[in-house]
Amino acid sequence: MSLYRLTVHEAHDLLRRREISSLELTESVLRKIEECDQGIRAYVTSTPDIALDHAKQADERIAANDMGPLTGIPMAVKDNICTKGVPTTCGSRMLENFIPPYDATVVERLREEGAVLVGKANMDEFAMGSSTEHSAFFPTLNPWDTSRVPGGSSGGSAASVLGNETIFALGSDTGGSVRQPAGLCGVVGLKPTYGRVSRYGLIAFASSLDQIGALTKDVTDCALVMNAIGFRDPLDSTSVDEPTPDYTSYLKEDLGGIVVGVPAEYFAEGLDPGVEKRVRSAIEKLAELGAEVREISFPHERYLVATYFLTSSAEASANLARYDGLKYGLFAPDARSILEAQSKARGRGFGTEVKRRIMLGTYALSSGYYDAYYLNAQKVRTLIKEDLDRAFRAGVDVVAGPTSPVVAFGIGEKVDDPLEMYLADLYTIPANLAGLPCVSIPCGFSDGLPVGLQIMGRPFAEGTVLGVAYAFEQSTDFHLRRPPTSL
Repeated sequence: MSLYRLTVHEAHDLLRRREISSLELTESVLRKIEECDQGIRAYVTSTPDIALDHAKQADERIAANDMGPLTGIPMAVKDNICTKGVPTTCGSRMLENFIPPYDATVVERLREEGAVLVGKANMDEFAMGSSTEHSAFFPTLNPWDTSRVPGGSSGGSAASVLGNETIFALGSDTGGSVRQPAGLCGVVGLKPTYGRVSRYGLIAFASSLDQIGALTKDVTDCALVMNAIGFRDPLDSTSVDEPTPDYTSYLKEDLGGIVVGVPAEYFAEGLDPGVEKRVRSAIEKLAELGAEVREISFPHERYLVATYFLTSSAEASANLARYDGLKYGLFAPDARSILEAQSKARGRGFGTEVKRRIMLGTYALSSGYYDAYYLNAQKVRTLIKEDLDRAFRAGVDVVAGPTSPVVAFGIGEKVDDPLEMYLADLYTIPANLAGLPCVSIPCGFSDGLPVGLQIMGRPFAEGTVLGVAYAFEQSTDFHLRRPPTSL
């Protein structure tokens, strides 16, 4: 048996019955990384010694009948989530030598559950990108076609799950950075409600938008990971004190009573015909499963990209100001003054896309321009949230549509055209601006590449979102398909 192919729940059942050990499972995943990652490059840092130690600890817990659903299960962690004693680079030269002295709360919780850390996943620098081409170290490749991107910024996390180089992974989602790579790779990716999962230990990009999420092989695994990380954290001031249900209890195959809203604006110019066909077929499948499908309106859709990039860039400008080469970040030993040290550290430490967004955000916050740009963006953000609130008040339970307007595009195809790259996030942005839970699941293939269906719900309705996703998943086999490189 190729143990690396197992899902979380399949591996848990085998571990519980003592048919396999965590050490055997972990060794299988580590061998897969050693064999395949040179061709995919999902990891910035592989941690085999730590993984084997964690696996041995997990086997001791299992032997003592002290195990949960994630005990002994290998995981990858996006490289902007702090891991004690393990480099956390954010995909940037600025933090190339940063080794955190503490674990992020989500990592701490998963370690308490007995999960096994196998490595830190590659990403676009400081999570700014939609293709993982903006990593300062190397691009990650899509296992379906290594001439194409895996999406971003959590491209390494998505590729590691698709390529069976882990059993599950964590990512972060600021404008679609969990769901868009999940869609382009054909795995499951959930962005929880803002405040549902602790951001303590997540290196900030845009603090009002960032949220940690899970990338998994199926919806059941996603529910299990959410059960472990979806709690209030006193160390995160944005963490909400909301009861945490058992998300697996929502996983049913009947959608009777569920109302699915479909924005007419989602099926307009710019949407690839193959993607549109697969997504419309998926929505028809939801109706066959008992859901009522309604067309809804999203009148402020045309302002999404501008609102998101003004908001996120302004917050990035503020958050990244700490990297001055003195207190934090890359040090320039040849500098002759404080000003020169800052200039050289930022010039050498930040990549082109990060500099672009810092300059855009600084301009939008500057005297004389704040009201015209940042303040207006916040007003439009409120209107966008009201569009979604209106649909939910009218009885819609979830909003469905494409995850990405296109399938995975070629390496280098959009990297020199920022606007084209930004448009890759068109459908994922609303959930971040409104702080809503949203999942991407595989719904078919176009030109031999995965297409993602996105399902967005009310605040803290992760259970409903996962339930709809599960019903669709169980009626199809798209989530079971894997590229030859991952077999």
